[in-house]
Amino acid sequence: MAALLARGLHSEGYAVDLADNGIGAITLGRVTTYDLAILDVMLPGMSGFELCRRLREQTQGIAILMLTARDAVDDRVRGLDAGADDYLTKPFIFAELAARLRALMRRDAIGAARIDIGRLRIDLTRHEITCDDKELRLSRTEFDLLRLLAENMGRVLPRSEMLESLWGSAVHIDANILDQYVSYVRKKLESVGAPLRIVNSRGIGFQLSATEK
Repeated sequence: MAALLARGLHSEGYAVDLADNGIGAITLGRVTTYDLAILDVMLPGMSGFELCRRLREQTQGIAILMLTARDAVDDRVRGLDAGADDYLTKPFIFAELAARLRALMRRDAIGAARIDIGRLRIDLTRHEITCDDKELRLSRTEFDLLRLLAENMGRVLPRSEMLESLWGSAVHIDANILDQYVSYVRKKLESVGAPLRIVNSRGIGFQLSATEK
């Protein structure tokens, strides 16, 4: 299946490297800078979940999509907890995979190089976030979620708009994934004492608000 996907991705204009196990993938990630990683959960020697965690630790800004034959909620949540930005359950059609990857790539839209909100600084070029001298380590999707809220500071963003912006669809994505990521970002903001909070406007969406003047 990996070879078939590689051929399809080549036809879409991607440069593709293959690894048939986790150690091989980690080695590739150490010597080459990648924009995207597609990981199968079932890998020899190291699960896709563990590989996802390790890639997230060693590579800043990489987008990670996980492929799994398991459709259980627990497995999807485990993948997101490991740092995945999106998941796709098998069997799937290649056109859907390609659309998911395009949505991940669109997130690096051209705009300001930095967003400052009080003591919080979001560096859009380096994909780094700091509060005072503390670095906030976020996955690609967590970063993009906080960036989206920061760019619309004070405005309530509808759920459908957030799902469309972050995952390319408000129809084919489980809406609960948004709540999961909002929870992740809230906890990480609190962990560094960031002067911000994400407010849930029930039935509408979310808004980023300052907690200090």
